[in-house]
Amino acid sequence: MSNTDNTTPEQTVPRGYWQDASGALIPVAKIKDIDKTRHQVVCTLAVHAQQVSELLKAFKTDAMASVAAFAEESAAQYDAKVGGKKGNVTLVSFDGRFKVVRQMQEKLAFDERLQVAKAIIDKCIHAWAKGSNKNIQALVNDAFNVDREGQVNTGRILALRRLEIDDPQWKLAMEAIADSMKTVSSKAYIRFYERNDATGEYLAIPLDVSAL
Repeated sequence: MSNTDNTTPEQTVPRGYWQDASGALIPVAKIKDIDKTRHQVVCTLAVHAQQVSELLKAFKTDAMASVAAFAEESAAQYDAKVGGKKGNVTLVSFDGRFKVVRQMQEKLAFDERLQVAKAIIDKCIHAWAKGSNKNIQALVNDAFNVDREGQVNTGRILALRRLEIDDPQWKLAMEAIADSMKTVSSKAYIRFYERNDATGEYLAIPLDVSAL
């Protein structure tokens, strides 16, 4: 193995040496054969993995573009937009064997108005009759608890908005929650499925090596 396997653009390792993980230069003669073989196996597989990763990235880009183009073509027949670039789309082959699902997942965050909503909700709970609202109070406290990163659970916050409570102050709090929400990022997913003819269930076609 040539010493070029242990070089970077910023540093050249002298001939006859390898650089270890701590940056120390080790004479090749002092390195055990099993360590050299391990290095070769790891580097060969890792480089191959990088190449496969680039292929998967290119495939995802092409697949997303194909789905978006078809969605636009289909919608154009009705002079409308269905799904669009940001919408979720499910496509099924004519024979039903394959299914392609494009999903757009948005990450939400809340501004300072979320704390305003919490204050209003606390007033609501204290104003209501005691006892019958303990479950609601538990839901509220759980929703506004923060994790280790200091973030609230978005799903639990949104679940509060689905509660049917006919109280003007509660509705005002729900408006404050809605106004405080903003999309901070969006991530696209595309998944592929093949139908199991025996059960009719669609099984995911794995593209993650750990799932194969």
